[in-house]
Parts: sequence; structure tokens; C-alpha cells
Amino acid sequence: MIKFLPLGGAGEIGANSYYINIGGTGIVLDCGMHPLKIGLEALPKFDLITDLPVDYVLISHAHQDHLSALPFLVQRHPYIKIITTPQTRGIAELTLHNSISILSEQLTSEEKELMNSKHLKIYSHEEIDLLIQSIEYKSYNESFIINGYDHQSKYNIFCNFRDAGHILGSASIFIEHNGQTILYSGDIRLSDQELIPGAKITPMKINTLIMETTYGNTDASLIPLWKDESLRLASAINSVLISGGSILIPIFSLGKMQEIIAVIWNLMQKNKIIQTDIYSGGISGKISRVYDYNRYSVNRIDPSFEINSIPQKSIYEIIQPEEFFKQPCIVLAPSGMMVEGTASFNFAKHWLKNKTSAIFTVGYMEQNTPGYIISISKRGDMIKLNSFSEEIEVQCSIQRFRFPSHSNREELLEIVTKLSPKNIILIHGETKSIDYMGSAILKKFKDVKLFFAKLGSQIILD
Repeated sequence: MIKFLPLGGAGEIGANSYYINIGGTGIVLDCGMHPLKIGLEALPKFDLITDLPVDYVLISHAHQDHLSALPFLVQRHPYIKIITTPQTRGIAELTLHNSISILSEQLTSEEKELMNSKHLKIYSHEEIDLLIQSIEYKSYNESFIINGYDHQSKYNIFCNFRDAGHILGSASIFIEHNGQTILYSGDIRLSDQELIPGAKITPMKINTLIMETTYGNTDASLIPLWKDESLRLASAINSVLISGGSILIPIFSLGKMQEIIAVIWNLMQKNKIIQTDIYSGGISGKISRVYDYNRYSVNRIDPSFEINSIPQKSIYEIIQPEEFFKQPCIVLAPSGMMVEGTASFNFAKHWLKNKTSAIFTVGYMEQNTPGYIISISKRGDMIKLNSFSEEIEVQCSIQRFRFPSHSNREELLEIVTKLSPKNIILIHGETKSIDYMGSAILKKFKDVKLFFAKLGSQIILD
């Protein structure tokens, strides 16, 4: 018997973490923090597994919503074994330090006391270093065996990581036990990006598919081909630069930054975009070095291409944001959703008032973020970036571009077709996305047993 218990990421995108009990061995799949919450509210519901065996945590990739709660899981279960791909381990060494620094700044003294009452504390950077050293890593398609401390079955659990085509090191996780097969998709994309090629799904029949649904409610016709969208971005950038304006692109430091700066630079080299200064900053440069270091050890569209060979100026060299408007330029600034207090949020307040400049969004936006508010606005609108801010008149140009690192709904159905699962558990998506995917799956696959993951609600698989 296999038991599946969502600890987070059920009916939403954030704090993704799922517990599976296989023959007495407890496995946690991913361990993320919710990017828009702080303190205990940002963590998966670890209390749900307090009295259960917790032996391993397998991490699909290094995004905050899949990795950053790992130190707190280790505090609760200090003997847990951590396994990732080598690339995820390399990125985790950077992002876990960054997450702890941000969280330490965000928490009030009351929130820290509340965490202490739950026997949780903010990790020191020295403790993060020790945690990183404890991570075991396995390459793509390298089979490994796991067994719990209180293992009750004579059968081994066989696992491997499979390239998920999402970001560097991202993996779908394959698990086999006593003839039962499970695939946890993680965040997955079947189509090529600028740097990372799409995942290749080998047709086979499995028992259970645990599948993300991020773009499950988005018609594929609304998501242009990567090349077409790149050319549309180039045209829009040139239009702003010719008018003497500058472009602000809010961007996630991991994955989206590397892909978009590569798009811009490649188009500049082909004379599709006017040569101009590119500004970037934050942790993205260090992450790009990990991308460059691993360019021959994983699948890449062009392994010879080095991200950090692109000439870039630091956003932190600029004392006043108005300096960005003295000469036309492109500014890639964290965070991707313009969360309050980040560089993109602070810069946006100045961009919104500049008539010749523009803000271009290139990724997913949660609806209650400043980035979403800006992305759906147009010139002349009066907007408030949060409930406490003053109204700002939108005077700059705002355009939305789609460069997804997740599969569209047609590709998700393709995954189901190739794997012919008996059971499907839908996760990692807003309610509309999960509902649409559920309906589409039941129409096309009559014999599938479908489950909608619910926080704290156990699913028993046969």
C-alpha cells in the first residue's frame, strides 16, 4: 500500500511538499516555502508528519517554492537523507543562503518567538553550509536505492531523476517498489527554451502520475512559440530604445533571468535588437556561473554559450533610479513578481512615471502581487502597488510577454498519453487549472482514477 499526503502545494502554487509512505519508508517530495508568505505561514505543514516515518527528501529543483523550507524540515527530522541532482545541489548552495538572509530580515520578534515555540529557528549561514555538505546527489537516469530506518518490506525502492526541462538540474522523480511505479513530474516543460531543451518523455505504462498543472487553464494558442515571442520582444524593445526610453524587466533570479538575458543577447548579436547597456544584479550572476559550469554536463541548446560572457552592468552601481533614464538601457531586476522591497518593486515606482520608458513582464504573476497589478495596467490607469501606497498614474508603456518554463495544457495531456497511468494526482496549480485538467483528463482517458490533492488529505494508492 502506498499513502500520499500533501503538506503544501495542493490547490495552489507555493510551499510545494508531498509525503509518500511506501512500505514503511517515508519520502518527502520537495520542500518549498510559499514565496508570498513569511514565518510559519510560508512553510509546508510539517505537523502532519510528526508521528510518521520520515527517511528521505528528494528535491526536484532549486526554486524557492520547492527547496527553501529544507532547513526547517531537517530541524524537525535531523536524520533525514537529502538527495538531489548535482546541479540542484550547486544552486541550493546559493539560494538557501539567500532565502535565510531574506527571511531573517522579514520576521518580526513576535514571529521569531512563535517559530521558537514550534522548535524552529532561523538557520545560521554556517549551518546552511553543513546542510549543503550533507546533500547526496545523483545524475540524471542514475538508479539509486532507498530504504527507511523502520523498513517493513523486503522489497527495495528504486529511484532515478529524469530531466524535466524546466531549469538547470530540474528533475521528474521516478519511483518503483514491488512492481508499483510512480512518476512525480516536478515542474516540467516539453518544449525548448533558449538555453534548456524540453523534457523527453519515454512512452511507458506507470501506476501513478503526480503531475503539476501550472498552465492547465491556459489555451496553448495564447502562448506563442518561443522564437515568435522572442521576435515580438525584440520589436517592442527597439521601439522603446528608439524613443529614448529604458526598459524594466522584473525577473526571477533562477531560470528566467538566464533564459531572458540569453534571448536578448542572442538577438543583439543578430542585429535584431539595438545594442545598448544591460543591467542586472542580485544572486543571478552567481547562479549564471553554475549554469555555465554545467553547460557540458547536462542537455543544453548550445553548450558553448556562456551567460556570464554577456556584458552586464550592476544595478547596484546606480545611486538614483533616475540615472537609468539618462541613456536608453535594459534593466533585468529581481524579483519577478515585483514583491515589495525588491529592486524591481522600487524601480517600478520610477518607471511608471516615465512616459518614454516601459515595463515588460515575462513570467508568471500571482494575482495579489504588485507585478500582477502592473502587468494588467495601461497608460492613464491609477494604480496602488499595495494597500498602503499612494495612487500612481501609469505613464509608461506596459507589455506582457510569455516565456513559460512549464508545459502548456496540451503538453500535460501528452505526458498522460505517453505514460498511461492508472492513477493521476493533480498538484501545483490554481483551482481553475486543476479543474480544467481534471475535466480534460476524464474526457480523454476513461479508465483513469483521478485525485485532486488537498492539503492534509491522505490518498491511498493501490
